[in-house]
Amino acid sequence: MRIALDAMGTDLAPSAEVAGAVQAIAELDDDIHLVLVGNRSQIEAELEGTDVPQGRIVIHHAPERILPSDPPASAVRRKPDSSIAQGVGLHGAGEVDAFISAGSTGAVMAASLFILKPLPGVDRPSVATLLPTTGPPTVLLDAGTNVDCKPRHLVQFAHLGRVYMQDVLGVAEPRIGLLNIGEEPGKGDERAVETFGLLEADGVLDFVGNVEGREIIRGSCDVLVADGFVGNVLLKFYESVAQFIVNMLREEVAKSGAKINFEETFRVLDYSEYGGAPLLGVNGVTIICHGGSSPKAIRNAIQVAAQAVRSNMVKDMAEELAAVHNGGPSE
Repeated sequence: MRIALDAMGTDLAPSAEVAGAVQAIAELDDDIHLVLVGNRSQIEAELEGTDVPQGRIVIHHAPERILPSDPPASAVRRKPDSSIAQGVGLHGAGEVDAFISAGSTGAVMAASLFILKPLPGVDRPSVATLLPTTGPPTVLLDAGTNVDCKPRHLVQFAHLGRVYMQDVLGVAEPRIGLLNIGEEPGKGDERAVETFGLLEADGVLDFVGNVEGREIIRGSCDVLVADGFVGNVLLKFYESVAQFIVNMLREEVAKSGAKINFEETFRVLDYSEYGGAPLLGVNGVTIICHGGSSPKAIRNAIQVAAQAVRSNMVKDMAEELAAVHNGGPSE
């Protein structure tokens, strides 16, 4: 298995990427080989002195870097030698099995859509992100890619999320929920009501109905469907509340003099535990990481990508969506 890692994506590139790659090689399965895409001299400097088995990490030189300030779509065209364009290109050419980047999210998405192409039956690929709950995490689709969605798009998100939960997280029969302002079928706007009907009529999905915001943390569903506008607001609020609670408790504990292992207590709230957010619905495995990703987050993103490849996630998604498109119950 060969996984391409954009070595120039994080705020601390390439040190965070190289450290995460070395950690992954040391801790994950022996079949994983990494291709670090980026400035060769900088990557080699970071690799110097590390103990990596021969051939497990190779470098693909990409002298350019797409900056956060660059317009995503045009940057991919104007900078063909960038680490993002080269990395996705390797995946599109079949030279690697997956691509990971903590660089410009827009550029990674643009390159994936242009080079890998959407799967048949997918109108809009979706970024999926994991939300911590009192039990196993819930996957949210869409986390900000598609602001204005139609009911059929939301149904597609449900199917993409279902296969992701099965193949990558091992949930045999994922429960699908529709984010809404009430539990009753008639709640929400026209799009929500129509989407509810399509999801309820789908013979493949285990649809548990509308899910209100307060029910998410209780783990009321495994896949939470929403348009990208609402999904992104929810995600950012989730992140801010978690940090707010952690900081508040740190202050209170400091005043009292008590000793608490915050790292273990709040591990579930740490985004680095989940590695990255997959772009679901393209003909390949693309994992998008946070720009501030630590080596641990990069290591975990590599693990997520490897599991997606091993489970044939993309093939399973293509088959499920083809069945739906060709007369499945959710049409």
